[in-house]
Amino acid sequence: MSVTDPIADAITKVRNAYRAKHIKVTVNHSNVVENVIKILVKENYINSYQILERDVDKKRYRKQIFINLRYTNTGETLIRGIQRISKPGRRVYVKGTNIPSVYNNIGCAIISTNRGVMVDREARKINVGGEYLCKVW
Repeated sequence: MSVTDPIADAITKVRNAYRAKHIKVTVNHSNVVENVIKILVKENYINSYQILERDVDKKRYRKQIFINLRYTNTGETLIRGIQRISKPGRRVYVKGTNIPSVYNNIGCAIISTNRGVMVDREARKINVGGEYLCKVW
């Protein structure tokens, strides 16, 4: 069965893994999902990730991303919430001058621009807009 929205699928898997207190999670690979995961690593929301290539012998029929989740020393999750904004049925675009802040800049918005996928702070700095993929806090 094909996934119609791989970004929402990956976000949901990460959210559910945090709620269930898992240490690791595996999501299906796509270039945009990989870029979103890179941003989450850069913003210190997750520890690390690894690309798992397709391997029929291990019953891995698709390329996947293996993610190590990050918790505080007391065991609390670092991601309080993660929400998909732009969806396949309703795309949401923002201008470079009109990028929303997430919880008074405590969280971050992930935006897909013509210069790549980036955080809202970087997009504001270079004044470029794009598709508002998701927000993390």
